[in-house]
Amino acid sequence: MPLPAPAITSLQNPHVKRLVRLRSRRDRDREGVILIEGARELARAAATGLELQTLYICPALYSPEAQEVAPTLPGPRLELSREAFEKVSGRENPDGLIAVASRPERPLPDPGPDTLLLVLHSLEKPGNLGAILRTADAVGVGGVLVLGGTDLYSPGVIRASQGSVFTVPVTALPETEAQAYLAKHAFTRVACTPDAPRDYWDAPLTGRVALVLGAEHAGLPPEWRTSDLPVRIPMHGEADSLNVATAAALVLYEALRQRRSALG
Repeated sequence: MPLPAPAITSLQNPHVKRLVRLRSRRDRDREGVILIEGARELARAAATGLELQTLYICPALYSPEAQEVAPTLPGPRLELSREAFEKVSGRENPDGLIAVASRPERPLPDPGPDTLLLVLHSLEKPGNLGAILRTADAVGVGGVLVLGGTDLYSPGVIRASQGSVFTVPVTALPETEAQAYLAKHAFTRVACTPDAPRDYWDAPLTGRVALVLGAEHAGLPPEWRTSDLPVRIPMHGEADSLNVATAAALVLYEALRQRRSALG
């Protein structure tokens, strides 16, 4: 039996230098890959069948969860020293697992008569997008369409979603394609905007519905605000907007409530 390869210790090693480069969206896009760090995120990615090109491990940094997950992860692996792993990690307290994987190609969902979609327009903060994907996963949405904004598979989104970016049917696509898809499948577009005349809980959110939210500072552009059914989240204090992840959670769970009520 061959001996295991020694751990990579040099910070000038090509693997270490590549992992550092791949923190940049431009370099990830050029190679068609993503970086996945963390035991939970890697476990969820692997459970969907995502190909891990190379798994980099550092047993000296393993958390209890990483120690349990590491043996189950597929694909080739290389060991890094503590110093090398801390160099490539994007986390304050890394758990000793990071991988390079092929960028997922997710098709648009084939909708049923009661499909609930979430459309996110130009969200800039990875933390918000990741948090929304966790909520979308919990609600069981039929799909999430991401139009512009932050990189869907950035390390920040993957971390904030705790891996839900791999378990939710989520697709990044141009605005024109999203509009054509929604029109083709006769979705009712429900735009969340503060100047809408109707509170979101008074709007019918059953059937084939697409909930549309925009970035906090800019909101939705005019072509999305003038949707089939604009709704608002009432604001009674001095604040004039909610965090978009909070807004998404409110509207998604109201849609879930209505759908359960409709089933009796």
